[in-house]
Amino acid sequence: MSSPPAYFVLPGDVDDASVPSGGNVYDRRVCQGLAAAGRPVREVAVPGAWPAPEAHARAELARALASAPDGAVVLMDGLVACGVPEVVLPQARRLRLAVLVHLPLAAETGIAPALAGELDAAERATLHAAAAVVVTSPWAGRRLIAHHGLDPDRVHVVAPGTDPAPLAPGTDGASRLLCVAALTPRKGQDLLVRALGTLTGLPWTCDLVGSLSREPGYVTRLRELIAALGLADRVRLAGPRTGEALAASYAAADLVVLASRGETYGMVVTEALARGIPVLATAVDAVPETLGRARDGGVPGLLTPPEDPVALADALRRWLAEPGLRQRIKRSACDRRDMLDGWDVTSRRMAEVLERVRRQPWPAT
Repeated sequence: MSSPPAYFVLPGDVDDASVPSGGNVYDRRVCQGLAAAGRPVREVAVPGAWPAPEAHARAELARALASAPDGAVVLMDGLVACGVPEVVLPQARRLRLAVLVHLPLAAETGIAPALAGELDAAERATLHAAAAVVVTSPWAGRRLIAHHGLDPDRVHVVAPGTDPAPLAPGTDGASRLLCVAALTPRKGQDLLVRALGTLTGLPWTCDLVGSLSREPGYVTRLRELIAALGLADRVRLAGPRTGEALAASYAAADLVVLASRGETYGMVVTEALARGIPVLATAVDAVPETLGRARDGGVPGLLTPPEDPVALADALRRWLAEPGLRQRIKRSACDRRDMLDGWDVTSRRMAEVLERVRRQPWPAT
């Protein structure tokens, strides 16, 4: 006899191509993978300014949870779940809840301290009430267990997968730089631009590919910084790209750069490695784990301290000026490419977590 469908509560913009994000890609691929594996999923996309939505969005979420039958397995994206414990907790004993945390709410860059404290407390209450917590990396699991005092047995790592992709031919092997990330303070494009501003004597161009609408004020400041440093003809804000357009950006890239101030996984890292493209990234949070090592121990890229445009510029200068370095890390990237798991592995692991939740004694005690 087949299992009843699991419910997956998603942000309302999960399929909005104008604001692509790693979290939305993950959610969509997991839904597709579970269905393909015969694990039925009933999607519930709830529009709202999550994690602090308007009253009507809270009411819609409450109705959605109330419509699930007693004992149903409900997987909730943490962006929707973690900021509204007053909506989630009344259902936590009636439903088998699993919460998927892409990014701890208080970890978003630029949040006022008072709001960060409120979101952190709300997240803690929600996660303690869940039957299971799903994270995207071992680092994220350790962080949530330590920070919120969670039971390690209830925290499960289900890492993102990658799609097979052809090796990227690149441009000239060095000069085409690519950053794929929503233009927000957490992604650190301002740090990258400052670093590039010290390298005008070297040949390079850089495309910043990502949503321009999530943080309009930051985008305005970034444009002003690019103009002030005289980089308007070398740094391009390309906007969001998906599908073939994004694949073409990767195919032309010689180096992918990620200057993030925080990452619980860093899907762009494995997307680059899947194409054999080396990665220059800040050694923040889960990024070193995600970048990993080739079979011979070589690192398939370069890591620099976070919040350090000088170190970032030094690493870029080495990349551009040292052919031997480029060849070495390119070999490591090509080897690492063959070590990556696909989305089928992600979906299988998520199905295992949901089945474990379904088999827990019920009702909850």
